[in-house]
Amino acid sequence: MRHLLRPEGAQSGDPSCPPHPASLKWRVLIGCFLSYMFDAVDIIILAIAMPAITASLHITQAQAGLLVTATLLGIGLSSLVMGRLADTMGRRAALLLSLVTFGALTMAIAGATDWRQILFLRFLSGLGLGGVWSATAAHVNETWPAHQRGRATAFVLSSFSAGATVAALAAAYLLPAHGWRVLFFLCGAAVVIAIGYVWLRVPESEVWRAQRFSGQSPRASAGRVSLAALFAPGLLRITLLGTATSALALSAYWGASTWLPTFLVKERGLDVTTMASFVAVLNVGMFLGYNVFGLLADRIGKQRAVIASLVGSGLTLPAYAFATDHTTLLVLGPVFAFFMAFAGLVGSYFAELFPTHIRATGAGFCFNVGRGISAFAPLALGWAATRFGFAPGIALCGGLFLLSATVPRCPLSSPSISRNSSKNLSP
Repeated sequence: MRHLLRPEGAQSGDPSCPPHPASLKWRVLIGCFLSYMFDAVDIIILAIAMPAITASLHITQAQAGLLVTATLLGIGLSSLVMGRLADTMGRRAALLLSLVTFGALTMAIAGATDWRQILFLRFLSGLGLGGVWSATAAHVNETWPAHQRGRATAFVLSSFSAGATVAALAAAYLLPAHGWRVLFFLCGAAVVIAIGYVWLRVPESEVWRAQRFSGQSPRASAGRVSLAALFAPGLLRITLLGTATSALALSAYWGASTWLPTFLVKERGLDVTTMASFVAVLNVGMFLGYNVFGLLADRIGKQRAVIASLVGSGLTLPAYAFATDHTTLLVLGPVFAFFMAFAGLVGSYFAELFPTHIRATGAGFCFNVGRGISAFAPLALGWAATRFGFAPGIALCGGLFLLSATVPRCPLSSPSISRNSSKNLSP
């Protein structure tokens, strides 16, 4: 039975890093890329449509900020739900469930008549939106060979910027002519593309299947993945420092990116169509940054690449925030976005720090709890903007990026983890 669970050419003594047929790893890469791209589309359309929603429903900036906060709180909670499902039900099953969840709930927002309804729907959709990250990070790490994991994971997670570009272009076409309701409905419906590909072309992770059914991990085989394991002596430091890194960096990211479209419209005088085009160009720079830093991570190490990304973001974001000339904004946008590659890097970095049976739970906990903590950044910046404007608050987010860069300098790995997993999952 065990040989049936092992991919072709796998070594029986090394189940964590078996060779995989080229077609398999590419199918997983494409499926995860599409999944995270539509995840990004359904997250970003709220920020881009925020000026239209605010005007349509006559809500304040503080109430608008709550919509983003609810989304990120749902994403944070997903680490307690979807991450555990990915470790007990499988990477593929959890990914499909996440896609169906946020796709259907995004479509439902089109029928909302009150901002509180959107608040509720966005919170629930956050469970699915956060679940995609946990499942894709684990699946890619378990499918690609060690010397290519950094660039493979960064490429998959660079689809977030591709999705943001798709969202911006869709908004530029749909918002002026059809409004925000049509935008939400069509973007939610489009998730069926990712669902169809994953269902037809992406198999379950062989590493997860071997771990679950070979009897190597009774806890995982019984389907009982405990969050308490993340706080055991060998993993406590990794869990806390990983979560702190995510919380600081993502507070800076969501604080700035949530209000960037509104900032460009209200304080820099762009119309909605031009703003959407600026956001699309910005995300081209982010896509390039994800993949350049992914290659860099495989050469200099993931920790150093994460720090370089965070420092670059911290230095360039304030310059963008205080620029007033439209041409300067157009040029600086992709420059500062180029450095915001940390989310793609920590996907591979965190996943390698946790053993197989809690890999999705551990990596998802660090990243998505960090996203949950960052939920209050858009609310705080929206409140501050009513008094000081958006530019100072966005510039302050640069300081948070610099602060977050100091955390990964603390050694995350412990001797017990190194002994158990580094031989198979070395950075």
